[in-house]
Amino acid sequence: MEIELARAVAALRDELLEAVVYGRGQDVTFAVGPIELEFGVELKADVKAKGGFKAWVVAAEVETGAGRGATHRVKVSLTPKDKNGRDLLVGGSSPRPEGPGDVSGHIEP
Repeated sequence: MEIELARAVAALRDELLEAVVYGRGQDVTFAVGPIELEFGVELKADVKAKGGFKAWVVAAEVETGAGRGATHRVKVSLTPKDKNGRDLLVGGSSPRPEGPGDVSGHIEP
């Protein structure tokens, strides 16, 4: 399986935005810190790309196969911000019962 590097990053962005939507109005919010992604990347000539090449993320089992000498490891660090440059916040809330909750099966009598 191969996917364009730009599409892999876009998919991560979409997931973060979905988390923001789910978290709106919740009691607890989290600032999203730096995210590190590491990919096996293969550069391929692309006549549609202005620079002539595109970076494709390849699956780990594919990159270890024979004839994959052009695969490189790439680490990308991203720090998500909202459109105003502030930390991206995602939220969550779940009612929590008083005490430790159900401990049956965890504590011997």
